[in-house]
Amino acid sequence: MKKPILENLVVHLVRDSHQPELLLQFGLVLGCGIASWLIMHFVGKWFFRTQNAWHHRKRDVKGIGLPLLWLFFTAISRELLKNSHEIHLLNIVIPLLLALVSIRILVYLLRHMTGNQQTIRIWERSIVWSIWLGFALHITGLFPLATHLLDSVSFVAGNHRFSLLLLLEAIFVIGFSVLLSLWLAQVFEERLLQTQGMDPSLRLALIKFVRSLLLIVGIVIALPAVGIDITTLSVFGGALGVGLGLGLQKIASNYVSGFIILLDRSIRPGDMITVDSKYGEVRQLNTRYTLLRAFDGTEIILPNETLITSTVVNHSFTKREVRVLIPVQIGYDSDMERARNILRDIGNQHPRTVYDDNFHSDAFVTSLGDSGINLSLAVWISDPENGQIDLISDVYLQILSAFKTAGINIPYPRRDLHVSMDQPERPDQPSTLT
Repeated sequence: MKKPILENLVVHLVRDSHQPELLLQFGLVLGCGIASWLIMHFVGKWFFRTQNAWHHRKRDVKGIGLPLLWLFFTAISRELLKNSHEIHLLNIVIPLLLALVSIRILVYLLRHMTGNQQTIRIWERSIVWSIWLGFALHITGLFPLATHLLDSVSFVAGNHRFSLLLLLEAIFVIGFSVLLSLWLAQVFEERLLQTQGMDPSLRLALIKFVRSLLLIVGIVIALPAVGIDITTLSVFGGALGVGLGLGLQKIASNYVSGFIILLDRSIRPGDMITVDSKYGEVRQLNTRYTLLRAFDGTEIILPNETLITSTVVNHSFTKREVRVLIPVQIGYDSDMERARNILRDIGNQHPRTVYDDNFHSDAFVTSLGDSGINLSLAVWISDPENGQIDLISDVYLQILSAFKTAGINIPYPRRDLHVSMDQPERPDQPSTLT
């Protein structure tokens, strides 16, 4: 293994600080910075005026574009001067700008990912410290020594040699590929959400498919980049197949069921469904589970396999209109037709009910009870996700007020008890002689 060559750029800069080339390099760096700022100022103003879709990313684009242009112009200046002048200052400024551009790009990708913000901030700090550490090792000439030491910690497995340096390179390259893939998936999702007229389930299926595809492609591209032969993954694929057949069958079934639900569009976000005696609104359709929110605020996590193998009652599959039955009882001596008309008027006039040619409220006689006549007020609503308790409460309050004004009696359970004063003598009781 070759001995690493140490070249301390800081020492070279201090040693040649009295040379006039240093002022020339400083002027070039300053001029490249001013030129970059002017380009970003005027070109950016025109770009954001013509591209409204990028206006909300104005700060991020300028934060990355300015050091990137500065790096580009400085690199050109170094190429022009490297054959005729000492360029120690440019050799330090270029890695500095490269580190700054790398940090801003990676932080931008992280901040536009969905997830736990605390975890994202931890990753941001880790990335910043790692890049600045690499920059410090480079300008002090210790970077070759550090890579040499990391590469010396190694072992051989078959025909492949693995080292700590290869592990760190693999983590960096694969992490960057995954981060870039997730960012591209996020951009695709934002574009797709702006598409009008597309079914929500189909949109969600495309988003999840593209995210999975980009992650797989990113990892497949990243592995050969660090010297890992992807053909060795065939062994892992075989082990994964055995695992799916034995212990991961349910998990795989839930993932497959999730894609089936998204593609056949039988259940969509916002639908009101009943499955396994659980009723609520579909809030999220994930690849492994479906999140159902009940009206009491509880959230039910249903495995996707349950939605495939069980009978699902979708209350808003083709139409969102749902009928609500409100039972009412009146006395036998009350005017039944008048009571039915009052119920119809109350149902049709409520702000949440639907009243048109196809849907309207009606009152039916359901049975003749012990205490009175049992009626049912049937109303139709088009917003089942808002629940029924407030609707039923409002209707009952209006019914009580209207029935009281109209003199219609709402009975309560009553029993008539007839007491007989004649008590026959029991046959087993002997007669009493007086």
